[in-house]
Amino acid sequence: MATTKAYKDFVLEYLCFDGITCKSMMGEYLLYYNGLLFGGIYDDRLLVKKVDSNKKYGMSETIPYEGAKEMYLVDVDNRDNLRDIVLDTCDGLK
Repeated sequence: MATTKAYKDFVLEYLCFDGITCKSMMGEYLLYYNGLLFGGIYDDRLLVKKVDSNKKYGMSETIPYEGAKEMYLVDVDNRDNLRDIVLDTCDGLK
């Protein structure tokens, strides 16, 4: 199942801070912060890469698609932590 445009737009509205970009990839969307790939939107789910710096949020682990590495599932309804999750993820990827 591919991600709907409505869900992509919903997530991007929540991620409305400078430096966020989104690229379409085979029915899903890759998310970047200042050019650094930190996650994506897969099957109407926001996922971020697993790094030590974002473990503290206690997010569930899942895979974006069969054969992929596990990622963390982000609760987009919790807008308070969303920016921090993205920034901490990117810090851990540097």
